[in-house]
Amino acid sequence: MAKGDKKKKPEKTTPEQSLSTFLSNGSHAGVVSEPHVLDEESGHETDVMTASFSSQPPLADKQLERSDDAFHEVPVLPNIIVQRYEGEKYLEQFHGEGVAYFQGGHVYKGMFSVGVMHGHGLYTWADGVKYEGEFAFNVPMGHGTYTWLDGSCYEGEVCSGIRHGVGTYRCANSSVIYRGQWHHSKRHGKGTIYYNQEATSWYEGELVNNNREGWGVRCYPSGNLYEGQWRNNVRHGEGRMRWLQLGQQYSGIWENGFQHGQGTHTWFLRRVTGSQYPLRNEYTGDFVQGLRHGQGSFYYASGALYKGEWKDNKKHGQGKFIFKNGRIFEGEFVDDHMAEFPAFCLDGANTPDLSGIRTHTPHPEDSKSPGGDSGSGPALLGPDMALDITALLENLPENQRDLQLKQVEFVVLRHIAELRAIYSFYSSLGHDQSPDNTFLLSRLQLWRLLKDCSIHQQGITLAQDIHSPFSTMLLRRFLSCVVVLAYNTYHKDIEPSDTILVACLSKLMRENIIPNAMNVKGLLFPKPMHAVIAVNYIEKCWEIYKAFCRANPTPLADQTMTVRHFIWMFKDLSLFDAELTTGKLLEILSVENPAAYDRYYCNLDLEMTFLEFFEALLGCAEVSDQRDGQTSSDSMTSCPAETELDSWVQRTHQFFTQRFFPAYEYSLELRREVQEERLRQTALARIALAKAKEDTPVASTTSVVITKQSPATAAKKKRK
Repeated sequence: MAKGDKKKKPEKTTPEQSLSTFLSNGSHAGVVSEPHVLDEESGHETDVMTASFSSQPPLADKQLERSDDAFHEVPVLPNIIVQRYEGEKYLEQFHGEGVAYFQGGHVYKGMFSVGVMHGHGLYTWADGVKYEGEFAFNVPMGHGTYTWLDGSCYEGEVCSGIRHGVGTYRCANSSVIYRGQWHHSKRHGKGTIYYNQEATSWYEGELVNNNREGWGVRCYPSGNLYEGQWRNNVRHGEGRMRWLQLGQQYSGIWENGFQHGQGTHTWFLRRVTGSQYPLRNEYTGDFVQGLRHGQGSFYYASGALYKGEWKDNKKHGQGKFIFKNGRIFEGEFVDDHMAEFPAFCLDGANTPDLSGIRTHTPHPEDSKSPGGDSGSGPALLGPDMALDITALLENLPENQRDLQLKQVEFVVLRHIAELRAIYSFYSSLGHDQSPDNTFLLSRLQLWRLLKDCSIHQQGITLAQDIHSPFSTMLLRRFLSCVVVLAYNTYHKDIEPSDTILVACLSKLMRENIIPNAMNVKGLLFPKPMHAVIAVNYIEKCWEIYKAFCRANPTPLADQTMTVRHFIWMFKDLSLFDAELTTGKLLEILSVENPAAYDRYYCNLDLEMTFLEFFEALLGCAEVSDQRDGQTSSDSMTSCPAETELDSWVQRTHQFFTQRFFPAYEYSLELRREVQEERLRQTALARIALAKAKEDTPVASTTSVVITKQSPATAAKKKRK
């Protein structure tokens, strides 16, 4: 008989002659849970930002991954003898509703059928453990609930008296809750484990025989998060671990709980006011048992870089160190120092300007200027802001280029605070919060900035050819783009002079960027949560955008989409109906670009960037909600507590996953079938032609001999 309120494997009661016999091996090993993390939240983790940059945060992994006390066992229904019965009978057998009192103090109250427990009932063991649920021929079978004296319980599917199927276990002593799949009384399959009442410590993913195995996400009480592969309750395989309080992240290969193999470890630094450097240290390369060991590259927050060999977390062997001033040292490193200059510190935070060290690169004053001309002296802007406008300077007289470059650099410096803030603001659009809030500006975000500043209304097209919306640019590239854009926008409105670049950039900043930037318009980025959710559909939409651009190249520029092609796409995919008409589509496109449509005139040759394409689809999703029937509106009416975000998520998901994407996949399948049918018809025609040639008989030829008669002979025959 099982002792239900114990956590050890229960002992079975001595078998006796009984009314019916139940499986005697129904007891299984307890289900293992996980302890509260002891070391994650401690304050003994302050040495990770030293010069050595420890790759493995000092978490006690063995303690983190050890098992809790076992879950309660499911008690065995022993061989039993009925001592007393109260209830309904049929033909002297227990039949109907009744109560049976068994030898040993066990009690069953519920349904009987022909002498056996069958149907819904409550079985109470002598020690107080209870099972309430379905019985089939004396066996707990179907859906039921086990309850132990300490308040622990299991509710779910039961097969042959054991947990098997889908169910929920709540452990009263440790506050552990498991919801998911069971197999022969063990957690097996997909499920979720909550390790505390606050639900701040949990695991969601795959389990095998009570162990985390396969893919899963583990959130620790401190907020640290691991998502990736597991084996035997430890991180093993490919995965990503984020230590939020430490500001660290590792993505790569794990082995038995340690970083082992190829991976990238990042140390995020908090933003420093006025800093011009990327605010993170990052190592990419080989790891062995949590240490940098082998070949790897370390990118310092200062801009310095080491690429070469590592041993036990230190630079050791042949390598190359690029200082923040651009100088390069190549040679041997020993114990984290250059073998030739062991006194120099290479922590990347305060790298000295080593003029006496042998270098393979010229001094900055000996190199060419960012504009491409020599002899202009050092650039005014730092390395993260150096302008690359060589192609633009070629449009100017050669004797003006140096002066024009220096003058426009002064304008950039004058507006650098605004430009940095704009770069930071737009580069964060569509992202969740990061530990350092630093992102690289993507082309999609750049398009949003230009549209917010109404650059597209200045006669400048933003879609000269296809560019990936996911490609990124550094701050210096962004500044160069702004200068080039200013010239292309306003150079025709300004008299040619030796200050034309300054005049164009100043006008762009004064009339477009400063008054309008960071006032986000459109349908994608204004609401942060909308943008975070919408980007889930963006990659598939980019695939569709490229497909239709290739199918319909414009005569003005190769591989760009126009309004006409956008309308054709909707027609080809059969997305038009009574609500979503061509006129409605033009109205959506004209919200930000009146040149597309103004009720009296429409410009179907207007080019569209991918941002305009995607935001137009989001606008169509709004119309789709009105069109897709009463079901959506009924569900919203029945759930008054549904938020505006939930409603937007529902209709956006419905449009993309149930209409737009399936229509595109169907068109691809149709094209494949048409192509296959054409090939089949061509092959059949060739076969028929070959067969016709084989079946055609060879025509017989008859020789016709024509004899030439003399005139006398002919006259004689004529007289006769």
